Amino acid sequence: MSSPTQASKISPILLRLVVLFCATLFGLYICYICLQQIRTHVYFKYDLLGSNILATREQCNISALPHGERLYAHYPKPKTYSRGGCLCNPVRFFAILSMQRSGSGWFETFLNSHHNVSSNGEIFSVKDRRKNISEVFYTLDKVFNLDWSSSAAKNECSAAVGLKWMLNQGVLKYHEEIVEYFKHRGVSTIFLFRRNLLRRMVSILANAYDRDVKQLNGTHKSHVHSQTEAEVLAQYKPRINVTLLISDLKKAEDMAANAIKYFKSTRHIILYYEDLVSNRTKLMDVQDFLSIPRRDLISRQVKIHTRPLSAQVENWDDVYKVLKGSKYESFLEEEGPPI
Repeated sequence: MSSPTQASKISPILLRLVVLFCATLFGLYICYICLQQIRTHVYFKYDLLGSNILATREQCNISALPHGERLYAHYPKPKTYSRGGCLCNPVRFFAILSMQRSGSGWFETFLNSHHNVSSNGEIFSVKDRRKNISEVFYTLDKVFNLDWSSSAAKNECSAAVGLKWMLNQGVLKYHEEIVEYFKHRGVSTIFLFRRNLLRRMVSILANAYDRDVKQLNGTHKSHVHSQTEAEVLAQYKPRINVTLLISDLKKAEDMAANAIKYFKSTRHIILYYEDLVSNRTKLMDVQDFLSIPRRDLISRQVKIHTRPLSAQVENWDDVYKVLKGSKYESFLEEEGPPI
């Protein structure tokens, strides 16, 4: 039989364990409630948008649309204006997933030359818009509801609306949530990459140099509209860090491969800059993909780097030696060996 002294020593220990157990249970309960609220908020947003779209579809005759296209034909009701007579004109949603200096800006100018297409640029270059998934969804909702204000907006009679999204601007970080958003809202993915990643690297280095030096009368221009401006910018020959060359090329290659892997379950098309340059009928394929009327699309942008790589890289001999015999040897194109 234990003494009163022993009992008094045991009781505080048991009391502490009971309190700790209750606190743990309470903490787990709070976490569960928070997770449920977050999940409910996300799905509530989806359901609210979906019901709005369905309500609009009931007002419009969508029987003429092929059944397989109905998920991708939308009838937005902007908060900031009325679509008027275009309310029942279906709108397709798209996102161009690309990497800097891969021809996405040039490609976007072609799309925006179509009088029914609004591609709103690199919206997520602003960090606050991608600081968390809620901000990402909020921004996408504004774009696809036709409430995003930009110089590209065609407003009432848009037939396709979207944005340009660089892979280092949060799209890969939140890829699981964004893929589900794309699939739920019927957003089509346009991949645009560059096959020759060495040429892309030259363009990146040259653009970074001009950002600092501002060669065109003290103004930095990532894209130009005259041959004279292009020739000025093309005079700079960057020096490539050959120590990091292979690893840098692999990082870019892996980033593009991951994007395709993550978003392959969405409706998508894969384009390459080199194919668009050599075959402009690819632009017709894009218009068919977006189910918009075919038009002759134009761009005022002028290509900057047109010379052989050997004439555009300061330390070409070193670059050639590093890539010769590697998996990236094809990036040397038709260049001969260094003399």
